[in-house]
Amino acid sequence: MKTQAYGYAALATFCLGISPVAQADLKPISDDAMGEVTGQAFMQIENIAGENHDFTRMTLGMDVETRVNVDDIQVGQIDGGTDFSASHLALGHIARADGEVFNGRTYNEGEVIPFEAQRPYIELAEDAQGLAGFRLGFQQARGSVSSHTTSFSGDLPGLKIESAGQVYNAQLFSGVEGDPTNRRATHIGLAPNNPDQLAGCNVSGDLANCAPLTNLRSIIVGDEGAAEGEVAFTDGFFIGFQRDENMAWQSLDGANTISVGKGVFINLPTNMTVDLSQLTGEGVDRLRTHQVDMGTKLF
Repeated sequence: MKTQAYGYAALATFCLGISPVAQADLKPISDDAMGEVTGQAFMQIENIAGENHDFTRMTLGMDVETRVNVDDIQVGQIDGGTDFSASHLALGHIARADGEVFNGRTYNEGEVIPFEAQRPYIELAEDAQGLAGFRLGFQQARGSVSSHTTSFSGDLPGLKIESAGQVYNAQLFSGVEGDPTNRRATHIGLAPNNPDQLAGCNVSGDLANCAPLTNLRSIIVGDEGAAEGEVAFTDGFFIGFQRDENMAWQSLDGANTISVGKGVFINLPTNMTVDLSQLTGEGVDRLRTHQVDMGTKLF
């Protein structure tokens, strides 16, 4: 198992474009000199036992600040559909005007507000049949994610929707009048506060409680910060790929599990609250993600 883990780690290092090769002469140093050296390992490998799977997590000791744009992406194209389909996907954004504040820092127009990611990891899940799945994530992440999403498999934990003075959890739906789902969702709306109520997706007029995912143009990934308007890092951001149903990925602290199904699963924790009338009407504005500002609706 450990040999396999190092093989996967080498592949991951190559894919990340990081060369572990150095051109230098090696010279021995004394025990006393070695004792004065401090540092952090470039890679940490953990073997974690689960109920139905064994996990190997490889964490890289590096931090990244980035702004990335992807024109078009489809992942998990099988069984006549797509697990995740989006265009104009972006991590991070650009200040639209002078004085824009994000997480306690003030930016001028045109300055980059990066997506921050610390200690990226790759985790493998194995069972008696072999590799059952893998996921890519970050020990700490925060920043904006923008997209024109038409199919989403995963969860948006922490997303709230306010309507008529009440705050509801957000719920993903398979379509208009469709069922709640975390696989290939196309709409998002209210999850009932009353357990006796049935969840439903209605997009008609004053009764609208749901909207296409394309109306949710930008979200901020992260947890609630200590001060108002502050975004704290989250350890829950990951993209998983599963061979079978009923995969239980562990939270990084080992305290909880996240049960996911077959295919692709994207976990995007957020602390946002959006207004229902905005969501079902004009939609949530898109942040500026291009040097030439394409506007709050992009198109």
